[in-house]
Amino acid sequence: MTKKISLGVLISGSGTTLQNFIDHIEAGKLNANIQVVVSSKADVAGLARAIKHNVPTAVIPYKNHKNIDSFSHAITSELEKYPIDLVTLAGFLHLYKIPEKYNGMVMNIHPGLIPAFCGHHYYGHKVHEAVINYGAKVSGCTVHFADNEYDKGPIIIQRAVPVLENDTPDSLATRVFKEECVAYPEAIRLFAEGRLKIEGRRVRIL
Repeated sequence: MTKKISLGVLISGSGTTLQNFIDHIEAGKLNANIQVVVSSKADVAGLARAIKHNVPTAVIPYKNHKNIDSFSHAITSELEKYPIDLVTLAGFLHLYKIPEKYNGMVMNIHPGLIPAFCGHHYYGHKVHEAVINYGAKVSGCTVHFADNEYDKGPIIIQRAVPVLENDTPDSLATRVFKEECVAYPEAIRLFAEGRLKIEGRRVRIL
């Protein structure tokens, strides 16, 4: 049995990825403990999900900070209150400037196949709209280690889905999210088992 991994989870909205973590943990499929959920917005559904499951929460409003450095420092100060092995970005809409102590310890999931349809302005439904408008035949999700640029860190896992002729952004989002629900917990398990080795742009799974 993999040792229990302690997670910090950063959110900005509904918390569906957070709920996926909670469901996996409660089903015994992910040996993890969520130490804290930090939200960049108050009054979002993700905070209610955390509170319902007795997970500590903190709100660090992005709008209250004059720049990314100040915002990121406030997040790090909150995370440092807990024994965290891995920081997971779960629908977090802002850049988190990663301090040196967390290098190689921050993961993100993107609802597209990086390097396509990714970067600063591509998030959530905007990705699915762009995929359909471009006429792409395949989409999916990407779990990657985060660095200090949007969607640029080395890729851990990708899972693909077909883009169907009659797809809407909603229908494509539903299909992609099913794959996200598999890929992100799997990446966390591999990390907990010490099986991920970063070599430049590549992540080797040992």
